[in-house]
Amino acid sequence: MVHRVIQWGSGNVGKQSIATVAKRSDMDVVGLLVKNPDKAGQDVGDIAGIGTLGVQATNSVDDILALDADVVLHMPLPSMVYGDTPEADLDDFCAVLASGKNVITTVGYMYPKVYGPDVMGRLEAACAEGGTAFHGTGANPGWFGDLLPLLMSGLSLSIDKIAVQEVSNFQFYPSPEIMFDMMNFGLTPEAFEAKAVRHRTWLDGLFTEAVQMVAEGLGATVDKVSSEMVTWLAEADLDTAAGVVSAGTVAGQRWQWAAVVNGKPLVEQETVWRMHGDAAPEWPVGDWSITIEGNPKMHVSLPHSWNPNVLGSTGAHAINAIPYVAEAGVGVKTFLDLPIVAGRAAI
Repeated sequence: MVHRVIQWGSGNVGKQSIATVAKRSDMDVVGLLVKNPDKAGQDVGDIAGIGTLGVQATNSVDDILALDADVVLHMPLPSMVYGDTPEADLDDFCAVLASGKNVITTVGYMYPKVYGPDVMGRLEAACAEGGTAFHGTGANPGWFGDLLPLLMSGLSLSIDKIAVQEVSNFQFYPSPEIMFDMMNFGLTPEAFEAKAVRHRTWLDGLFTEAVQMVAEGLGATVDKVSSEMVTWLAEADLDTAAGVVSAGTVAGQRWQWAAVVNGKPLVEQETVWRMHGDAAPEWPVGDWSITIEGNPKMHVSLPHSWNPNVLGSTGAHAINAIPYVAEAGVGVKTFLDLPIVAGRAAI
């Protein structure tokens, strides 16, 4: 079967997604939704830098809803962080699902039950109306901190706690848009608190989904999910590939989430972000790691160089999920509902 695919969003992840789908023998690109009206009417392949495909981009959601397609790969910047309407992504999901097209997104919602019965009810009703399926995915969350711990847990005789840790140094990451505009580094504490409210709400949602899904995937009942965040301020100007982080502004962020079961943390995820190697020397150092305390005690660590294109892999996890979602039936389909997503046509 050849799946007819609409791409929603043409940023870094979206462009790589278009190029990948265009090469697949089991998929065809049949549409692209762009935000920039200047891109509307342009050839989708030209936008992705791969040459003409004979398909025009549009900036009209109504055009997308009217297209004949099997799935929409939804990969814009998350509305929880950007734009005037935080609920816009949810509204779009429901419209597309009700129009008869499956949706696979990378903006979150991989375990949407954490957002409550109203959100789940809207998604399930839209799926029922369109006879479609909904799936959220990614790389982290969406693979490293959730699927990999669940896979490792299959080797456990007993489990006391699962601890996931991501330690990243962005000193040599050359994107001021991501580091300063999206991740809010380089802001004074006051500006950070004011600007980061929506970003924190989004991250809290993402990682609450991750730790709760792992805990419930192990059969546990989660009492609550706790969330903590602290910042570290630069003590002197720090030169980075994205620009200078001025003294007195945010140069480090440390986030911690925990799914609490029977009064104790069962699944923990900690994220440590530094804008420079000299930032927050008292915080944990290392790589990306997963530790399962129990019998046997297991530990997996991936170096910073483990994947030079995590953004590409974020899109790939969505693309590779297409045949699985298409075969999954109607409704919200999380990782707990699907088999392991393999790159069936990536060879």
